[in-house]
Amino acid sequence: MQTDLEIARSIQLRPIQHIAYHIGILEDALIPYGKHIAKLPIDLIDENRLQQSKLILVTAITPTKAGNGKTTIAIGLAMALNQLGKKTAVALREPSLGVCFGMKGGAAGGGFSQVLPMEDINLHFTGDMHAITAAHNMIAALVDNYQHVHRTSDRALQEVVWRRVMDVNDRALREIVTGLGGKGNGVTAESGFDITPASEIMAILCLATGIEDLRQRIENILLGYTKDGLPFTVKDLGIGGAITALLKDAIQPNLVQTTEHTAAIIHGGPFANIAHGCNSILATKMAMSHANFVITEAGFGADLGAEKFFNIKCRNAGFFPVATVLVVTSQALKYHGGVAHEDISEPNLDAVKAGLENVAKHIENIRSFGQTVVVAFNKFGFDVQEEIDHVHTWCRERGVYFAIDESFLGGGQGSIMLANAVDEATSEQPATSIHFTYADSDSIEDKIRKVAQTIYGADGIELSPAASKMAQRIRDFGLNHLPICIAKTQYSFSDDASRRGVAKGFELHIDQLIINRGAGFIVAMAGNIIRMPGLPKVPRANLIDYKDGLIEGLS
Repeated sequence: MQTDLEIARSIQLRPIQHIAYHIGILEDALIPYGKHIAKLPIDLIDENRLQQSKLILVTAITPTKAGNGKTTIAIGLAMALNQLGKKTAVALREPSLGVCFGMKGGAAGGGFSQVLPMEDINLHFTGDMHAITAAHNMIAALVDNYQHVHRTSDRALQEVVWRRVMDVNDRALREIVTGLGGKGNGVTAESGFDITPASEIMAILCLATGIEDLRQRIENILLGYTKDGLPFTVKDLGIGGAITALLKDAIQPNLVQTTEHTAAIIHGGPFANIAHGCNSILATKMAMSHANFVITEAGFGADLGAEKFFNIKCRNAGFFPVATVLVVTSQALKYHGGVAHEDISEPNLDAVKAGLENVAKHIENIRSFGQTVVVAFNKFGFDVQEEIDHVHTWCRERGVYFAIDESFLGGGQGSIMLANAVDEATSEQPATSIHFTYADSDSIEDKIRKVAQTIYGADGIELSPAASKMAQRIRDFGLNHLPICIAKTQYSFSDDASRRGVAKGFELHIDQLIINRGAGFIVAMAGNIIRMPGLPKVPRANLIDYKDGLIEGLS
């Protein structure tokens, strides 16, 4: 069988102006990055068109380490809807180098359902990730310089909370000490690195509605506290304009194409386990301005990406999907049904039945937002019909739309059944409103508690002394109205990755609260989650090579 890279190279790409033309964007409006990639100026967004476009969210049940194939299915669904005569675009996140060189080796879809040119998208792309990294670290350098200049005055900060980022998995940089080697090297201080997808600048880019909103959000970033305990921001440092200048190109969404030349708008790349897990509002609006159907996805399981899509992104953007696709695999069902990871490809109907408890909880959660649910069974070669039929019957008995998806091998044609189910669902039972899990007026503790109890099934929450102290500071600063972004393991409804299926009888432990004042949410760190991943025993970097002018090993 061909590899993803071999399939990608077998596709004759069309000039990017042809892709733009098919969704109503003229060549003169494009900012080309070579022949097959372009930036889209944000003034191409038409707010009046948004209500005429049907937005579809693709999410998944709790994944295994192999994932569930959301991106592949999102791309396949968009291509299939185009085959049905629907004017469709797909809006996705940008891959992280941490992912590409760490565990996965690529994040541009798979098989015959990919976005192209996949090598460029996976490696550097249009430089958005680097611009975000540079902007974040420029702030860190300027804060350090401020501390160095004012080290002996009352203007020095009592505490700096702004860390650094890089788009590489590097556990050795999680906790560091800066300023060693004498006074000429700055003020000695504890610091550390997060991965770029967890950067507040990344969140700001993805939630900003324009360049002025971007600047205002940047200026609102909390950098530390004065000796009087007052917040010190980017605006206080006087560098909002400089950081905005670094991001003037990165704020513009990127246009590429799928393996079947469907328009794909790719922008922003926050992870859903440690950040809010959605592509940019601007990219989604750009797609909705030029297509009748727009397919987007949110990271990891629906308890993470979809929850944040609704409670954070939709709350900010003012739009919501008309239906949600829930991706299911037999492997994930069996894993959550109690089967060891190494055996999840073997037939086991009893484990599939047991694993459906996990699916039921995700369906309940998605419906709590007012959504119509379509279950997409991501079919693999080792799947057996008896297990697929059982899942189909189970869905039908619960009034849930169901379709088999084979887009990995079949491209758009492999998603035709899913496209028909989505078309039927959005015609017969479209979502007409959105229900948030909590109100803006709820306290931070109540917001966390409502997500923990409603979405995760927790009995309650437990805040560490440090988190409780920060919750009071949030109230004192008048930030209690902000939504919350819970960072936790993607492998369980609980904060314990080993608890499979549907965890019961647990409390969600909040170790730390982080004020993302510029992004406009509070990050709640649950369990032992970390915001700088480490590399696996054998990183994908060991398989990536450059030979005879071609990149090898991406998948």
